[in-house]
Amino acid sequence: MEKTTFHLRDDRIRRNCIEAIQHLPTSPDKPLQVIIQEDTRSLAQNRMLWACLHDVSSQVVWYGKKLDSDSWKHIFSASLKGQETVPGINGGFVVLGQSTSKMRVSEMRDLITLIHAFGAEQSVRFSDESALAAEWAGRFGSAE
Repeated sequence: MEKTTFHLRDDRIRRNCIEAIQHLPTSPDKPLQVIIQEDTRSLAQNRMLWACLHDVSSQVVWYGKKLDSDSWKHIFSASLKGQETVPGINGGFVVLGQSTSKMRVSEMRDLITLIHAFGAEQSVRFSDESALAAEWAGRFGSAE
């Protein structure tokens, strides 16, 4: 059986999903799995994230170093997830992290909020696209 995805945006789709589940064949030899999860972040949210990261990377010197956007992404996602570091094979440290492409919408909202809070502490002047990201995060509200 192949994977079927339903995006529960309204009651009609919800009813279609329930009906599809009710018509699935059942067998003790081939149990089926139904997964309900929040959507992962959109391409628009990803653009907003990178605009925020660019603003921070172009304006903040961190412990004497100017970091690129990708490095800041690792720092912020590690902070958001409370991730840990482990010693690297050839010295240094490696952050055990999560890819932002796998983040849910609410996690992306929290990440953008974290970046803006950090940026405010560091006197970062955010670009228009970054400001839109903060507005989106504010409008999205809590994950509850």
